[in-house]
Amino acid sequence: MPERPGLLPIWTVLAALSWLLTSCADPDLAQLETYATRIKAREPGPIEPVPEIPPVTTYVYDPDERRDPFTMDDQSAEVAQQGLNGLAPDPTRRKEPLEAYSLDALRMVGTLEQDQRRWALITTPDGRLHRVQVGNFLGRNNGEIVKIKPDQLELTELVEEQPGQWQQRQASMALKD
Repeated sequence: MPERPGLLPIWTVLAALSWLLTSCADPDLAQLETYATRIKAREPGPIEPVPEIPPVTTYVYDPDERRDPFTMDDQSAEVAQQGLNGLAPDPTRRKEPLEAYSLDALRMVGTLEQDQRRWALITTPDGRLHRVQVGNFLGRNNGEIVKIKPDQLELTELVEEQPGQWQQRQASMALKD
């Protein structure tokens, strides 16, 4: 077997370490043997019986001819869809990026106009600039832009007052200098 240059010091350290550990052991094991004999000679204590487990009554749910308790029935779904007062946001509409922010966090910084069309320029808290027009949505309360003026925009929000009851509310955002 070829010798490796760094192997001899490792074996020397391991041999010295094992010699130190074995020299620390007490060669007189009489006290330990006496203790073990005393433990073995003791009478074993009584073992308590395992407590009786009462039988569990089982219930089998038979879903035949019953409605699923985790889904709405048709009437409840229709009421939830349209709201109790007929107002409700469209759940199939894709959310727009500015709906992730509250109105207080957004700033109107300008307007653009071309060919009788007007856009508002909105900045987000992270500094991104967005161009919006009438019909776009912004804010967390389903706010739809209904009018853009040179110095402000007006929107109609749908706020859920109680579960299933939506209230329309007017809001505006003024141009910030």
